[in-house]
Amino acid sequence: MEQRLLDPITPGEILLEEYLIPHNISQNKLSRDIDVTVGRINDIIHGKRSITADTALRLAKYFNTSADLWLGLQAEYDIRIAKTKLGAYIERRICTFENAQLLNNSNMV
Repeated sequence: MEQRLLDPITPGEILLEEYLIPHNISQNKLSRDIDVTVGRINDIIHGKRSITADTALRLAKYFNTSADLWLGLQAEYDIRIAKTKLGAYIERRICTFENAQLLNNSNMV
């Protein structure tokens, strides 16, 4: 039986669902309050733009969280996307360092 994974949740979805909606904060208000364009916020929410260190610092200050939270959400999302796209290829093409050393040593004999 093949297991289908859920699509990764973008940091923007978390921003919207966990911070903006519960606190009744519009994208316009957030963009004004953290001094960025509304386009940046909209792109983040719709998964068209990543959360950068700059944005993470602003969100962390505004929501009294840490920049690491926002960057961690972005990194986790990026890794899940990369695994989906490249995971099988990497598994087939790249071996562990230890196995590479064994292969190199056996070729020297």
